[in-house]
Amino acid sequence: FSNRVVVAVTASAHTGLQEAKIKIYKVPEAKHFSHAFCGTCGSGMPRVDSGRRVAVTPLGSLDDDPGFKPAHNIFVSSKAAWYKITDGLPEYAKMPPA
Repeated sequence: FSNRVVVAVTASAHTGLQEAKIKIYKVPEAKHFSHAFCGTCGSGMPRVDSGRRVAVTPLGSLDDDPGFKPAHNIFVSSKAAWYKITDGLPEYAKMPPA
């Protein structure tokens, strides 16, 4: 379980990244999982998933408020049993319906 929050946006929304410093680790047998990180400090960084046409952005990699708020909680079936969701947002065991 990871409590890291990610935001998926269109790939064209990512500009100004110093891609030469971004390293990507991909689990060979995983369909979608990969992790992008700064090659200098190790911080999680945005990554483009061209197959799904999204860019995944760890919110900790942003310098400013992204300008929107969470809409729902996803993958709650894999959260830690001791963690209580108290924000009142809709909850989905996996991905929300399309």
